[in-house]
Amino acid sequence: MRPHVIVAGSGIVGLSAAYELSLRGKRVTVLEKEDGPARHQTGNNSGVIHSGLYYAPGSLKAKMGHAGSISMKEFAEAHGVAVKICGKLVVATRLSQVGKLNELFRRGQANGVPCRLISAEEARDYEPEVSAVAALRVETTGIVDYRGVCDVLVRLIGELGGEVHFGQKIVRVTPNADAVTVVTSGGEFRGDQFVNCAGLHSDRVARLAGLKPEVRIIPFRGEYFELTPAQSHKVHGLIYPVPDPAFPFLGVHLTRMINGSVHAGPNAVFALAREGYSWRHVNPRDLMESAAWPGLWRLGKKFWRNGLEETARSFSRRKFLASLRELVPSLSDDSLIPTHAGVRAQAMRRDGSLVDDFYFQRAPRQIHVLNAPSPAATASLEIGKSIADELALVS
Repeated sequence: MRPHVIVAGSGIVGLSAAYELSLRGKRVTVLEKEDGPARHQTGNNSGVIHSGLYYAPGSLKAKMGHAGSISMKEFAEAHGVAVKICGKLVVATRLSQVGKLNELFRRGQANGVPCRLISAEEARDYEPEVSAVAALRVETTGIVDYRGVCDVLVRLIGELGGEVHFGQKIVRVTPNADAVTVVTSGGEFRGDQFVNCAGLHSDRVARLAGLKPEVRIIPFRGEYFELTPAQSHKVHGLIYPVPDPAFPFLGVHLTRMINGSVHAGPNAVFALAREGYSWRHVNPRDLMESAAWPGLWRLGKKFWRNGLEETARSFSRRKFLASLRELVPSLSDDSLIPTHAGVRAQAMRRDGSLVDDFYFQRAPRQIHVLNAPSPAATASLEIGKSIADELALVS
């Protein structure tokens, strides 16, 4: 009889793990509380295939991000999912940013990312409307339909003999010496091994399984606008600012999506619910859990100015537009249309530090993915391979 693995979560990481396990001969059951796949982080991200540029050399993000930029493109092309490798610009808009841009270039080289420093004139060859004193051109960045990738993964898992069950909220996980039993809102499932890819609720699922994670998931909402059709011609591909290395988010940027629209954002604000896609979405339990975590207050003390700026940008379209005009000054006053938001499941330690890399916790017969924000979608097929490799070590 084939070993049976239960996977919690049908985001792109959970589905990639289930697909890889199925390829290796395991019988797989995916349990998802929503009515379909990719309903949260995967389905609300910017659709970017990242290159592995930003991440510390030697980190999982760097290695899997770079490898994933290749494997995700190949997977999408092989299965008819819309994908385009268009490259991107990271632009220094002030001379004071050039040193950080040079450091980003050195990091990209260390991670094996095809990138090169270019002049302001060369940057405008790619993006005629961009404001830059210097730029970094990254050739392997692209865009893809991640929801489409997930639909294909669901189909392939089924063809390989696996099952994906929707409407199955996990309420109990009971590991013992020879099996793991998972009780959901719709039934009971018994497997030989258990993989937790529950994203925004991954730390809770880990606690249900008897673990005591050293991290807490703190939700951060990223809000997006779209450029109006009359303004979208001003962005040809992807335009990013030079990130502040002290701040854990990349800053608002401009992304031409796979459907031809141009997304602007996201900002980064503390969400009042783990599935808090607007300020109106407040979950008292989620809010109390976040507020009770000492790390949140320590992070706030360190980055309170950034937090105020991000919150102000959330409530003011004018401030949001001003940030975008640092990249493309010619954007008109009426260039922005509100669109969807996403929520990032960010693991945080008690000391207030954000977990900077993919983070897994292991137990007998179990692997729990407790931090998989960007570039996890890019790296998802690589994460799935790593999970399949490691399951042999926790059986």
